[in-house]
Amino acid sequence: MAESGEGYAENFYVGADYGFDPNYGAEFSVGMSQEYTPEVSQFGYTTDPRMANQLKAVSDKLSTGAKTIEVTAITPAVFESMPKQHLDEINRLRKLVGVDLTFHGPIIEPSGFTRQGWDETQRVQAERQMHQAVQRAHQVNPDGNVIVTFHSGAVGLDPETRVKDEKTGEIITEFAVINQAEGQVQRIPIKPDYFKGGEKDFYSKENQQEKIKMVIDKQNKEAWFRQLFNVSYHASAGSREIDNVLSGSSKVAGGDKKVAEVLLEGYSDYLKGGEISKSIEKLGKPYKEVFQDTVTGLVHGDAYLRDAYQNLQNMFNQAYEVALKNNNKEDLSKLKKFRAEMQPNLKDIEEVKNLQKFGNEIVRGVNVLRSIDPPKALKPFKDFAVDKSSDTFSNIAFSAYKEFKNTSPILSVENPPAGSAPLHRAEDLRQLVDKSREKLQKRFVDEMGMGESEAKQQAEKLIGVTWDVGHINMLRKFGYSGEDIIKETEKIAKHVKHVHLSDNFGMEHTELPMGMGNVPTKPMLEAIGKYNKQLKKIVETGNWFGPQAFGNQTPVRETLRAFGSPLYSMQMQPNWRNIANSSGGYFAGYGTMLPDRNFQTYGAGFSNLPPELGGDMGGRARMGGAPIE
Repeated sequence: MAESGEGYAENFYVGADYGFDPNYGAEFSVGMSQEYTPEVSQFGYTTDPRMANQLKAVSDKLSTGAKTIEVTAITPAVFESMPKQHLDEINRLRKLVGVDLTFHGPIIEPSGFTRQGWDETQRVQAERQMHQAVQRAHQVNPDGNVIVTFHSGAVGLDPETRVKDEKTGEIITEFAVINQAEGQVQRIPIKPDYFKGGEKDFYSKENQQEKIKMVIDKQNKEAWFRQLFNVSYHASAGSREIDNVLSGSSKVAGGDKKVAEVLLEGYSDYLKGGEISKSIEKLGKPYKEVFQDTVTGLVHGDAYLRDAYQNLQNMFNQAYEVALKNNNKEDLSKLKKFRAEMQPNLKDIEEVKNLQKFGNEIVRGVNVLRSIDPPKALKPFKDFAVDKSSDTFSNIAFSAYKEFKNTSPILSVENPPAGSAPLHRAEDLRQLVDKSREKLQKRFVDEMGMGESEAKQQAEKLIGVTWDVGHINMLRKFGYSGEDIIKETEKIAKHVKHVHLSDNFGMEHTELPMGMGNVPTKPMLEAIGKYNKQLKKIVETGNWFGPQAFGNQTPVRETLRAFGSPLYSMQMQPNWRNIANSSGGYFAGYGTMLPDRNFQTYGAGFSNLPPELGGDMGGRARMGGAPIE
């Protein structure tokens, strides 16, 4: 052994590995009580997600001796390429070898939101894809409740940009809102109101949430009244144009009170494809001289009114839809009353001969819409994502239970890398799971006749959380500390059914083996262990020493060493931290005591030793070194 730096050593024998650091893994195993020291059987290993041939991927992992394997197909295209026969064969392997299997479904945005916006049809499509993944996951273990992991979000959109500042604490610098009518998202920065002197109280969490509410309410009101103004302006301009044209024409034509009716009748004939000359002939002598100028004015006024009418309908539908979603009975009553008054006359007022009455009804409609509360078209994207995603997860769980009953797969919602997708924080994930369970419970009661207690129990069993310790550690790039990461875990610990293990330094999604980064794994697992000590821990190390290593190396030894897992099932010494590098592996040569280089030079038998040592190798003296050849 030769010293190469403080606390480090370099091994010049090739038979064994002394590791990067003699203290590697100490932060996990030293002081960790026996009940939180995971046994070898508690660790599982993921397959290569790039392979559609998951049968081979599972077989490769089985050769490492792993007792739990996560079948992984995170890309929808790869998932679609997996033959159904392979899943049946994986199930046969499971029973033959006696291993546990879990399943990682494709990464799909469950809310239905895409870069082009949101639409309910997109959410339904996402639900169908995810439901099919659950059905196929059931194939790998049709006898039990296989855990199926889905990400809580997939689009690159952070609903709230939060940062941690040493002086001000946690602040929200920007948040996203979605227009529910249009499905489009916009980001709104949030800053102190220096004019009103509100910067002192701005940084408290309560004031920031209040500020967000005020900004959204203000934008909803401004957008609503801006639309009302446009409708009112066009309706007034159209009515004014038509009134001016008809009143002026009436004077020129001799003051006949029926002039307006006659001219509008001629205009109607003109719009049906008749030429102006024919319309003039039909009108008679008093009106021929004024009709040419009248038509131009009527066309302008009519265009204004039709545009206003179209916008009025859109606003009515938007207000009605929002009032239904929010169960605003007062606004619904006003809207229904206006609709009831308008419907009998719709056919008449839309006719050209009733243009003057048409304009008056549009103005009356604007006044009705002005009397209701501005519809909350803008909504915090986080709340919207929770609502729509919970529809998806609860529907999938309900359909799976109807199909598979007691062997129904368990949906486990995973937190994506912090900052990369919606709902990555613990409180967001908890809201999503609670709301999904609530909706599932209601469907069990309403549609299957379950009692409240049983429905609640089934909902809590079928929907939970996969907590990825590496993903949440990426909050560090927003200024959060290790203590903050631990607190995030404590918030969600009660809901956790599954754990993904990897390490990183909080800046990039690097997936190193545990102990090689700064993820506070030990206290996080202890927080979860208070509620579930025997949950499976899946090791995800896709970027260990570069992407090329994925699927070729499984860090079993590094994992067991990092956690100080016991060598024997009796939970006694030695543990893997003590013995991981004490000698080479079975196929690593003769180890450090009898290194390969010695036997490559002198051989493995007595015959190659010098004569004074009982060998037959002539020409070599014991102290003379190797002969010159």
